[in-house]
Amino acid sequence: MKKLAITGLLALVVTLLLSVLVPAPAQAQCTLCKTQLVAGGKDKDSYDTTGLNKGIVYLMTIPYILIGSVGFFWYRHTHQQKKKKAAAHDGI
Repeated sequence: MKKLAITGLLALVVTLLLSVLVPAPAQAQCTLCKTQLVAGGKDKDSYDTTGLNKGIVYLMTIPYILIGSVGFFWYRHTHQQKKKKAAAHDGI
C-alpha cells in the first residue's frame, strides 16, 4: 500500500511539473462565453459580466466537488479496512 501511495504521489508531481513547464496553447474562453462578452461589450451601459462570472465559478467547482467526494469515500473505506485489520489482529 505504501508503494502504491508513493507511486501515485510521484505521478502527481510529474504531471504537475509537466503541466507547468510545458503549457499547451489554448483559448481561455469557450465560443459561447466569447460571443456573450463581445455582444455585451458593444453597449457600454449594459456591460454585465456577473452571469459569466457565476457560470465560470459553477463550472470550476463541480470537478473539485467530484474529486473531493471520491477522495473522502476512498479515505473512509481505507480507514475502515485498517480498523478491521487492527480489530482482527487484537482478537488473535
